[in-house]
Amino acid sequence: MKKDEKRANTIGSRVKEARESMGFSQAELAEKLGFQSATAISLIESDDRGITAPLLQCLGETLKRDIKYFLGQKEDVMDVQVALRADKDLSNEDKSAIERFIELAKQKKNAR
Repeated sequence: MKKDEKRANTIGSRVKEARESMGFSQAELAEKLGFQSATAISLIESDDRGITAPLLQCLGETLKRDIKYFLGQKEDVMDVQVALRADKDLSNEDKSAIERFIELAKQKKNAR
């Protein structure tokens, strides 16, 4: 395995990728996690600082990622359409409204 390939498979590189996809600077993420400075995030992203389980959980919540993502595992993705079909108590109108909201959220995300 080449050095660049190995680096791309680390928790630190995944933290950096998730942070950038959310549009956060290292300083912004540090503040959200309660660190004094961006140096902590820099050290995590360069794999020079370890990550505890509670910190990994906070990273997942803050960066809107399943913890499995940081560990290099496939994230659980909920199929909303399947979930909606399984819920027999929702009216078709309610299901349609939820599906329209999901589409709106996707458009908003893609517009960033």
